[in-house]
Amino acid sequence: MIAFGGNALLKAGQKGTYQEQLANVRSTCHSLMGLVNKGYDIVIGHGNGPQVGNALLRHEAGSKQFGLQSMPMDFCGAETQGSIAYMIETAMEKELRAAGIDRNVVSVVTRVEVAPDDPGFLNPTKPVGPYYSREEALSRPGQWREDPAGRGWRKVVASPKPIRINNIQIVERLAREGNIVVTVGGGGIPVVKDTEGFKGVEAVIDKDLASALAALTMHADEFYILTDVPKVYINFHKEGETALDSITVAQAREYLAQGQFAEGSMAPKVRAGILFAERTGGRCVITEAGSLSEGSCGTEIIP
Repeated sequence: MIAFGGNALLKAGQKGTYQEQLANVRSTCHSLMGLVNKGYDIVIGHGNGPQVGNALLRHEAGSKQFGLQSMPMDFCGAETQGSIAYMIETAMEKELRAAGIDRNVVSVVTRVEVAPDDPGFLNPTKPVGPYYSREEALSRPGQWREDPAGRGWRKVVASPKPIRINNIQIVERLAREGNIVVTVGGGGIPVVKDTEGFKGVEAVIDKDLASALAALTMHADEFYILTDVPKVYINFHKEGETALDSITVAQAREYLAQGQFAEGSMAPKVRAGILFAERTGGRCVITEAGSLSEGSCGTEIIP
């Protein structure tokens, strides 16, 4: 199981054009070819933060200018799952063809079940969408918070824990048959059970945690989390900065307790690695795509 980080799609300073994103995805997919050449069965998850923000902007503009209905978060999640999976399919197929490898790439728009009483719904903390002035924000529905960096106010939604991934058994079967599968995009479309089946909720599921759940449910042997640094560091950008080659679950928990890993950055990735390593006995590797293509092992989290 491989979780693409945000930089696999959009790098700092880029405008987010289709051409930029496709080139970034192609580069990331190229880094996976070493695993493909070794005969690995691969499942890919990915983030969608900037893309969901752009989707919300487009819906708002359409509502203001043309009177179109602004779609809810779960709909925007499905939109971006499909569009990003399309780019991954396109890029991965180009890499496979260039290498003379005949394998299918299959995308699954994935719903992920969350608990309706998840504590996250009581205290929404996940910022989504564009920045507004205080006056604009507080005149809109939903909950809003000021950005710590002073860039304005953003809507915040819940980030509940994933408890079950819809159709994950089909994803596993497709992967074990040799297909490369794209699933749980953006952490999955969050849904809760109701009397008629499932309904979408306004929330965002952490994509690393959802990818870890997918990995352990499918009995994956290894779990890779691709980010924008080659290894996990303690004292990051401080005196005594140290790259970690290999840490146990117990060591990872201790570093988390010390506050070594920032929330919204490395901390969720380390927690996802702990979940996978502890529950499966396999290893999780956190690294950047370039290091993966060069054969570097990044930081391993082991039981």
